[in-house]
Amino acid sequence: MRTLCAMKVYRDIYDSRKTLLGFGSMGILWGAFAAFIPRVKAQIDVSDATFGLIISCAALGLLAAMAAAPRLDRRLRRFAMPAAIAALATAYLGLGTVSTAVGFTTVMFVVAFASGLADIVINARISETEARTGRSLMNLNHAGFSLAYACGAIVTGFAREADWQTWVVFALLAVVVYAACIKMPMRTASETEPDAPKGGRLPIGVIVWGGIIVLIAFETEGASEAWSALHVERTLGGGAAEGAFGPAMLGLTMAVGRFSGHLISGRVSGMKIIVAASMVAAIGAWLAAAATSPNMAYVGFGILGLGISVIAPTALNIVGERVGIADRTLVIARVSIIGFAGFFLGPPVIGLLAEYHGLRVAFATVGCFLLMILPATMMLKQQGPKA
Repeated sequence: MRTLCAMKVYRDIYDSRKTLLGFGSMGILWGAFAAFIPRVKAQIDVSDATFGLIISCAALGLLAAMAAAPRLDRRLRRFAMPAAIAALATAYLGLGTVSTAVGFTTVMFVVAFASGLADIVINARISETEARTGRSLMNLNHAGFSLAYACGAIVTGFAREADWQTWVVFALLAVVVYAACIKMPMRTASETEPDAPKGGRLPIGVIVWGGIIVLIAFETEGASEAWSALHVERTLGGGAAEGAFGPAMLGLTMAVGRFSGHLISGRVSGMKIIVAASMVAAIGAWLAAAATSPNMAYVGFGILGLGISVIAPTALNIVGERVGIADRTLVIARVSIIGFAGFFLGPPVIGLLAEYHGLRVAFATVGCFLLMILPATMMLKQQGPKA
């Protein structure tokens, strides 16, 4: 039994090797950014509310990416994924030089645009691979992002303790990412299945309710990534390395949760996974809010990461099952438009709450948001036979 399980995992990793490289590259860059947030915030010298608003405004780049991704995917085909990720690595190089709110907003707009492009294209490639192989691969691939995110945060935490410059760290990471991009090109569904029928009417209900679930998941994930290090350092008095371990713990447990979700996919209903995961994540958020020490906060962020890890990938898997090859990139892009709105709502809401009520109240509110996934899941379940 164990041998069969190991063979299944190996086969899934092999079939996902290119998209795992893509998500891994994104993860290590975002993890490094999360660990650098306290330094960057001090560098541009703004309040909590302003910082949250800046990140929200910069996330307008995600909307631009949602509109551009399907066209970019059709034009560049197998090179769309490495092109978007190389652009993301290049955009991050500007973070080490910004010293004003305007400069930071501009850099983050470009980062958000490139990240949005990469995210949509990679998810489309995963969904195509799932359709071709008949196996669920979303959680496995998103686990690769989370593991790389944790590694990026940990390495950056030590780099901060050693007083390395921000641009030096991102320059080194960019070299690694550029090397990975060489191995990323992969054929698209339009190349492997040129006679795929044209799509019909898009499933609006699936897009809306699937998008709302992804929105809340991304809102929670984005808020936790942006504010966990600050919570540990400012609220609980931790140092730079201790602060970086907040997002690192989130990334590590998200990797564990997503890998576990991959192992049970096909055995447990996707809807049941989402419901249970949202409740676990809410408990983690409340525990982080009530923490009296960095270690207690790590436990809270760990539980939060375990829960939130499988929600968005499972929802995307459910959405991908219900559409044809011709519509897959477009539908995933539409769901992502709704989902990425979470990155607009999360940072400013948490920033305002932190400004006037503190980060404890902010993370407690995150836990309440997560419970809104429950009715959305029930609505998604009614949109089609597959669940």
